[in-house]
Order: sequence, then structure tokens, then C-alpha cells
Amino acid sequence: MQVEVCADVICPWCYIGRRRFEKALHQFDGADTVEVNYRSFELDPGAPTQSDMSLDQLLAAKYGLSLVEARAANERVTKTAAAEGLEFRLDLARPTNTLATHRLLQLATARHNRPAVEERFLKAYFTEGESLADPETLVRLAVEAGLKDGDTRRVLAGHAFTLQVRQDEAEAAALGADGVPFFLFDRFRTVSGAQPTDFFRTVLDMVRGQNAR
Repeated sequence: MQVEVCADVICPWCYIGRRRFEKALHQFDGADTVEVNYRSFELDPGAPTQSDMSLDQLLAAKYGLSLVEARAANERVTKTAAAEGLEFRLDLARPTNTLATHRLLQLATARHNRPAVEERFLKAYFTEGESLADPETLVRLAVEAGLKDGDTRRVLAGHAFTLQVRQDEAEAAALGADGVPFFLFDRFRTVSGAQPTDFFRTVLDMVRGQNAR
């Protein structure tokens, strides 16, 4: 079975959905037959690299909320993440454009190391308040996760892997993704959003049953 996961590294529900899916896969007795591939998807391709606004302010502006409402919404997300074993510090988060990050994730795919690199970027953004807009920070994080310094710097210095990012996004859109996380099971069963772990388990069982027919 092949599972494709479209996600962005600054999407809180992508991180939560990733954990829930991982838990479901751990509980699934056919886990060794499942190949998981993570694919790029930018929540906002037009986002600036640098922003002076906090995550609360951006959420309020995007959805027409008051700052108090936006802060409360982020607190709810933080509590949801904590239930999945994730420590969110959204007050430290530094919103940015994620194209450069996704280009490095494509490099990580080519080096067969994407899960570790993606996990490092997610933790850096949601827990540690790292700037994913800063090239030196991206290099350090990527190297910590197993990529080579020289490879990472060469990608960031040019436009390598931009085409692969755009291809991932175009494929996801063609398959019905209009947001993330978006999960695709064997290219016929789709799941949108950070569904509960039990739901993912049910889908894994269902797809396995269909494949056995």
C-alpha cells in the first residue's frame, strides 16, 4: 500500500495529522507493507518571506477575527497538539514563505531522508521559534537531520527542486486537495484534515481489504 501525504511545515494541523497517522500506522498490523511518501504543499505560496505580524495577528487578519478570538483559537490548537505529544509554542512561531523549505524537503526525498528532515523543520517552527526564512538556520536544521551542508547550500543558492514542488502541488490539486493535510491511499482513497487516529486505522484496514480482493 502506498500512502501519500501532502503537507506544509507551518501548518499546525499537518503536524497533528502526521502524529495521528503515525500512531495509526504503528497500530496497524500490516505496517511493514505500507510505503509513506510526503509531498510538498504550500498553504500560501504568495506569503512574504519575512513578516512583522505574530501568528495571532495573521490568523485574525485572515479570518476576520479579533485578536482575542485568534489567540483563543491558537490556544485550542496548542491543547490539541499536546494530546498528541507535541509541544506547540505558537507565540514564538515566525510565519514565512515555505518554498525554500519545500525545496530542501525535495532534496531530502532524493536523499531518502525526508521524514527526519521534515520532522526537524516542524519542531523548529512549532516548538523552538526558529526562523525558516533564514538560510543559515535552514542549513543548520537540515544538517542536524542528516543532509549534507554542501548539498543544502547549493539548493538554497539557486532554484533547484522548485519544479518538483510545483509538480507535487499540481498533482494534489488535480486529486482534489484544496488544503492540507491531505492523505492519498493507493491513489483512490483520500482523507482530508487531521482525522482521529482511529479513523486512519479504519482507512488502512479498508484499503488493505480492497487490495486483497
